[in-house]
Amino acid sequence: MVVVDSSASAIMADQNIDPNTATNTSRQEKHVPAIKAISGDEKSPSKEKKSSDYASKKSTTVIQKSHAFQNSWTFWFDNPSSKSNQVTWGSSLRSLYTFATIEEFWSLYNNIHPPTKWVPGADLYCFKHKIEPKWEDPICANGGKWTMFFPKAATLESNWLNTLLALVGEQFDQGDQICGAVLNFRTRGDRISLWTKNAANEEAQLSIGKQWKELLGYSDTIGFIVHEDAKTLDRDAKRRYTV
Repeated sequence: MVVVDSSASAIMADQNIDPNTATNTSRQEKHVPAIKAISGDEKSPSKEKKSSDYASKKSTTVIQKSHAFQNSWTFWFDNPSSKSNQVTWGSSLRSLYTFATIEEFWSLYNNIHPPTKWVPGADLYCFKHKIEPKWEDPICANGGKWTMFFPKAATLESNWLNTLLALVGEQFDQGDQICGAVLNFRTRGDRISLWTKNAANEEAQLSIGKQWKELLGYSDTIGFIVHEDAKTLDRDAKRRYTV
């Protein structure tokens, strides 16, 4: 896909796309004369008009152009009740929807319940299309994750949204190294993580971690844990990098 503008934020500002509306603007159509005629603001065409006059007039229908992201992205969800019955980790993961434009993103995001209304134990993922949010996925297998903790739910939603916007808007210098983001809603404290591809690439990992903190204005130290260490050591896994 080709990015229509230099950044997603620039496109949104240019098109006056409002994050608080749930309307999918890519499907909006404006039938101005028809609306005016129905409301009485404009008189209906005279019966004496010749049919050829209508044929010669240009259509007044306006269809707004969609704005494509550089990558397509997929939302995934893991229900806590399903996780408790799963035979193997990840078997309860469900793909929700794949989106590729700004308009599709807002239409989806505005119709997803905010994290504060979820059941504790729920997980929401946003990963590049065709990458599954699993350690076993070939693209994720040699990677790891940066994690931020949010004890107050009030800041969780805004930080999750800003993380998503940074991802889909390609705001990271090492964005090609990012697989996706995960939001874990927990009773003891919520978490947002960024999954990356190559844990051994220290320069790329440190760049991603530092930029993420700057984008969110996050002041606490964050750590990077390698997936392989997490699989073998579980909660005893040590942080490979910190920023």
